[in-house]
Amino acid sequence: MLNGKKVVVVMPAYNAEKTLEKTYNEIYRDIVDEIILTDDKSSDNTKDLAKDLNITTIVHKENRGYGGNQKSCYTAALKSGADIVIMLHPDYQYTPKLIPAIASMLAFEEFDAVIASRMLSNALEGGMPLYKYIANKFLTAFQNFFLRQHLSEYHTGYRAFKRNVLENLPLADCDEDFVFDNEMLALVTYYGYKIGEVSCPTKYFPEASSINFRRSCKYGFGVLGVSIKYFLAYYGLYKSKIFRKDAKKLDINAELPYYHKTEN
Repeated sequence: MLNGKKVVVVMPAYNAEKTLEKTYNEIYRDIVDEIILTDDKSSDNTKDLAKDLNITTIVHKENRGYGGNQKSCYTAALKSGADIVIMLHPDYQYTPKLIPAIASMLAFEEFDAVIASRMLSNALEGGMPLYKYIANKFLTAFQNFFLRQHLSEYHTGYRAFKRNVLENLPLADCDEDFVFDNEMLALVTYYGYKIGEVSCPTKYFPEASSINFRRSCKYGFGVLGVSIKYFLAYYGLYKSKIFRKDAKKLDINAELPYYHKTEN
């Protein structure tokens, strides 16, 4: 715990067998109370390795996509009584060593959400492809304009939230693919929560997960759509699926397909 807050790390996993243990071993356990992994029907032994490491593990019977994976992660974290939830990819692209800094920014009530930004570090030096770097910069500038924000990036997969944020956002109606990440940050802004950033080095290597050019393009167009829908909804000109009062929140009473549960 940190400042009396229960800290839970969630890991959305898909074929992470080669990098999971290395990621797990660098998680600072002095403040992390529980680790939860959701295996989105991997074809490798991710779920069994997670069980061997005594990580609370959920296994989807069907692949739900990156967004659907996160929905299970956050639902499980809320069910476990988490006050602070940190999402860390188990592919070792982001360093777990930032967890204490990220958790502190939430535990001491400075921010409601925190993102670990690769753009505050040297992402190109870490191996980010040039086309992704340029696209990141363009999409971030576009989104800052429409969301009236000043973030250095919206596309990192390393992020953390207070419990009330996850309870109040209508995440159940968000996309089940990669644009879920972007919709989530747009909703954090729409609901008036305060976002903090930390600089985060990143590593690109064969085992690290990365979407291909085609899916990157699909994600990019999705980001443009999220930004415009936010802008129109903010000024009362359009009601989208998620930027509306009756959009669905996560159901913390929902049954989850647990494969292994850690006894705390």
